[in-house]
Amino acid sequence: MSEETMNHGRREFLKAGGVMTAALLTPAAVRADATHTMPALPENPRTQLAMPTRNLGKTGYKVGIFSLGGQAAIEKPNNFDVAVPIIERALDLGVNYVDTSSIYGGPERWSEQYVGRVMAHRRNEAFLATKTRERTREGSLRMIEKSLQLLQTDHVDLWQLHDVGTMHDIDQIFSKGGAMEALLEMKEQKVVRFLGITGHYRPDALMEGLNRYPFDTILMAMNAADPHHYSFNEKLLPMAVERQMGIIGMKIPARGRLLKTWTPPPVEAQKHTWEGMSVQATRPGALSIREAMYYTLSRPVSTVIIGCDSIAQLEENVQLARDFTPLNDAQMAELVAQADPVSTQSLFFRFYDRS
Repeated sequence: MSEETMNHGRREFLKAGGVMTAALLTPAAVRADATHTMPALPENPRTQLAMPTRNLGKTGYKVGIFSLGGQAAIEKPNNFDVAVPIIERALDLGVNYVDTSSIYGGPERWSEQYVGRVMAHRRNEAFLATKTRERTREGSLRMIEKSLQLLQTDHVDLWQLHDVGTMHDIDQIFSKGGAMEALLEMKEQKVVRFLGITGHYRPDALMEGLNRYPFDTILMAMNAADPHHYSFNEKLLPMAVERQMGIIGMKIPARGRLLKTWTPPPVEAQKHTWEGMSVQATRPGALSIREAMYYTLSRPVSTVIIGCDSIAQLEENVQLARDFTPLNDAQMAELVAQADPVSTQSLFFRFYDRS
């Protein structure tokens, strides 16, 4: 097959919403196709009037301080009638960053399906971020191929290494044939615009990841309970700030466990929520959603992502973002103190078995 034919075939496949596995391309073909340019950064015309914006690191993108997470209703099976209207309404309200992942919603990847249903006709309104949980080059290339098909697009704005928690993860990712090779190839081929790393378990592996590659963004768990166990605030956050990364806060209400309004489900039911999780919640949380969101937004983050179960929740979060004013040090310290009695359940993701 000639180089010209290979390049033409790849472009046609991209238009169909997929990406040819990079292993099938010759180095010459990759170099030739590197001249393909990305479209302009997405722009939601409602964002500037809807809420404050901040720089997403050095990407050149102005992101609204509230962004839509890809979990909650947006990962439940066969939930198109609920999930798709939430995503549509988010864009209508000025949200301009949408987060998802190849593992949200199980093998069917429901989250990417729902987001793709909206991206099919509103792709230029949202900075689109997805992730690979695979640790190998080949596995990650398969992930991005399917992600593009489900998201109904020929490119994503941010492709991230999902849930980097241990040094073993780092060694796998950066080894020969590791996932990092796939990220770099897809960026070179203009299939992904920026590269990121994510995590919520412990800070050390993420810090090592930042030392090994200058990622554009970091998505990290940051809520008011953070200072009590394996803190990301202490060293990881300052490191990301120093490197001028786009910093995205997640686990803001800790799947509800940090909120006063949350009612713990039966312990037996909780045991099946996270495989290997050793922490069960036995009481409601300690903060309001306003306090939880404002704590993290008062840290040096670009935006926070929160999954929503309903349009009402979404609208409340957007209104909170619109009304946001930073908390002072004393106010933040008070919220950290209030979170202490529920800090373990609010940081449940730092205690599951990674062995």
